[in-house]
Amino acid sequence: MTGVFLFIRKKGYNQAVEKKLTTREELELEAREFTNRLTSGASATLITLSGELGAGKTTFTQAVAKALGVSESVTSPTFVLEKTYDLPAGGTFRKLVHIDAYRLKLPSELHALGFFSRMEDPSNLILLEWPERVASKLPPATVAITLMVNDDTSRTIIYG
Repeated sequence: MTGVFLFIRKKGYNQAVEKKLTTREELELEAREFTNRLTSGASATLITLSGELGAGKTTFTQAVAKALGVSESVTSPTFVLEKTYDLPAGGTFRKLVHIDAYRLKLPSELHALGFFSRMEDPSNLILLEWPERVASKLPPATVAITLMVNDDTSRTIIYG
């Protein structure tokens, strides 16, 4: 099922694709497979990550960063709001921008982060946690991801 979500997105269907992940390793593998399918466009690639605290948004981002060749430790930018990582030459993207909008009080605060100028650069891959906090100012996401914690502590990842 994981290979279907980008096809659905590109074809314009309004279907969500979901998958149950029972271990952290499965979540990391899912993130790597997702990363391998990403392509750049006319502007930055915006991936939004929704889900309750502890659902796996940062874990997913860490696995994406690792798949892209980031060697430094990737931590949640909850208190600094944004972290930027240079990516190795030769890949689709030059920078990974990780934004945590949880502490933003107003959607307009995205301007102070330089979000909109970052969105103009097609070599940027932007992963934004808590998009619902700034939804009124966000452009449409390239891919919207929701992570949910199930009663058995597994996760469900939903694309779309």
